[in-house]
Amino acid sequence: MKVSGFNEAVAFAVSKDERYRPEGYQFIREALEAILKKRSKAKHQSTSAHVTASELLDGFRRLALKEFGPMTVTVLDYWGIRNSGDIGRMVFNLVEAGAFGRTESDSPGDFEEGIDFHDAFILPFLPPDSTNKQTIAPLQIKLPVS
Repeated sequence: MKVSGFNEAVAFAVSKDERYRPEGYQFIREALEAILKKRSKAKHQSTSAHVTASELLDGFRRLALKEFGPMTVTVLDYWGIRNSGDIGRMVFNLVEAGAFGRTESDSPGDFEEGIDFHDAFILPFLPPDSTNKQTIAPLQIKLPVS
């Protein structure tokens, strides 16, 4: 399906796959734009404007940390993004809507193992381990499963 604008593409994607919020799609677009802007500033003259899955995931990670800091996981979870596979599914929802392009070799699977959310978004904000300080066990709260 081809749509006329990015907002229409997002509306189509959300109607097709209700797991993800529109804000998440907008954020993916912002990450893509940041990557292309960085390329432009670096005078990186690529023969293609194609951005690989690993490039997009790295740009997504960097922008998320910059924008949301220690709240990144909370924000992404609210948008329905719980792992890098979700980002791939969202990208391909936008491809199907005609908002993003792809090469023949691109697939949603390219995103599956890209980012370990714990390592990328939680570890940077944990206090450093110290052998000189007493280790306090993390608080464990068990929530009822619904």
